[in-house]
Amino acid sequence: MAVKHEQENGLLLDDDGRTRRTGTLWSCIAHIITAVIGSGVLSLAWSVAQLGWIAGPIAMLCFAIVTYVSVVLLSGCYRCPDPVTGTRNYSYMDAVRVNLGKTQTCLCGMFQYLYMYGIGIAYVITTSTCMSAIRRSNCYHDKGHAAPCKHKDIPNMLMFGAVQIVASQIPDFHSIKWLSVIAAIMSFAYSFTGFGLGFAKVIENGMIKGSIAGAPASTRAKKLWLAFQALGDIAYSYPYALVLLEIQDTLKSPPPENKTMKKASMIAMILTTFFYLCCGCFGYAAFGNNTPGNLLTGFGFYEPYWLIDFANACVVLHLVGGYQLFSQPVFEFAERWFSEKFPSNGFVNKFYNFKLPLLPSFQINLFRICFRTAYVVSTTAVAAVFPYFNQVLGLLGALNFWPLAIYFPVEMYFVQNKIEAWTRKWIVLRTFSLACLLVSIVGLIGSIEGIISAKFG
Repeated sequence: MAVKHEQENGLLLDDDGRTRRTGTLWSCIAHIITAVIGSGVLSLAWSVAQLGWIAGPIAMLCFAIVTYVSVVLLSGCYRCPDPVTGTRNYSYMDAVRVNLGKTQTCLCGMFQYLYMYGIGIAYVITTSTCMSAIRRSNCYHDKGHAAPCKHKDIPNMLMFGAVQIVASQIPDFHSIKWLSVIAAIMSFAYSFTGFGLGFAKVIENGMIKGSIAGAPASTRAKKLWLAFQALGDIAYSYPYALVLLEIQDTLKSPPPENKTMKKASMIAMILTTFFYLCCGCFGYAAFGNNTPGNLLTGFGFYEPYWLIDFANACVVLHLVGGYQLFSQPVFEFAERWFSEKFPSNGFVNKFYNFKLPLLPSFQINLFRICFRTAYVVSTTAVAAVFPYFNQVLGLLGALNFWPLAIYFPVEMYFVQNKIEAWTRKWIVLRTFSLACLLVSIVGLIGSIEGIISAKFG
């Protein structure tokens, strides 16, 4: 594909007049892994425990396949009307607006930004549990396994929030490539460590725990709710549709961006599914019916204790980058909206040069500082009120899975490819969408029931 590149003030420009994109297959894989392998991997052993040895692994494989189908449908929407030479859509909402109109765009925006905000809350909760696990393993190591090693989560949440207030001043999505690379490395580190600890625990036990039916529950209804919540947790662990086009917008061309995205997604899905299966299955094999909601918190008595600390520290470092990956699109949307709404307001639009000793100069904006700080504070506050790891993940997964990963990509594919009603492709994709909707509904029901039970039960 021949792409027009211009030069202005010494900078190479892309065909849309923006600074030439430099993203590659490997940077794309790093972004995807940062978006996909997050706190959700820590809940997979618990999910397998609720579903059992057959349904658990099958559910993970099915979600991986569904996620890749979603990628194939959505990556072609980056350029419209032609997926190779058309006009670029810089974000998910841009693609929905071009293909489906204003009403659907508002609906998409509501789901997208609500989910991104929810991920911020989930990451605060996850970081807190991992930091508590570090302190608990050190306490058990120093004082013995009978010691009352309990720690409050609120101070951990406040520390993570303080770090994110600083990190949130990174200007935009394109400036966090280095953070995504570090986060991707950390995600592999703690996923591999979790798998290794689970494997070692199985060897130590001398047996594989668990059953085909999964962990028992007090009633059949409770078992059903837990199975539904497990589906929501697995759904949370996979789809990254809401930031897919933002990631695709970082890629250089040629080759066409959608081809690079599909290839990167295939590699990332294979890697993540392998780690997911290892962590989920070996975690369940290690703990059986007593599998914890957060896998790494189940090794409190495990030695060497420093390995537990290392794995949990990797989670924390990963979530610092993951939080920014999902927050930057929210920041960009809000700042662009206020800038367009109040174009002459100095508080919103004026930038000031700032220089610290030994550091390069950078620009600050008062509105950016205030809005992003308030955003981080609010996610931290909500996490402190609802610190329920598995239930929150299941709720977010169920809310995001069907509308953002399935419905909008399918509808945009119909419009862009002019698929007529009741043709074979139309029927197949409609059936696919309906099946995923049912999964989202049962996951949502199970997670809401779990939150109510945890809060008031």
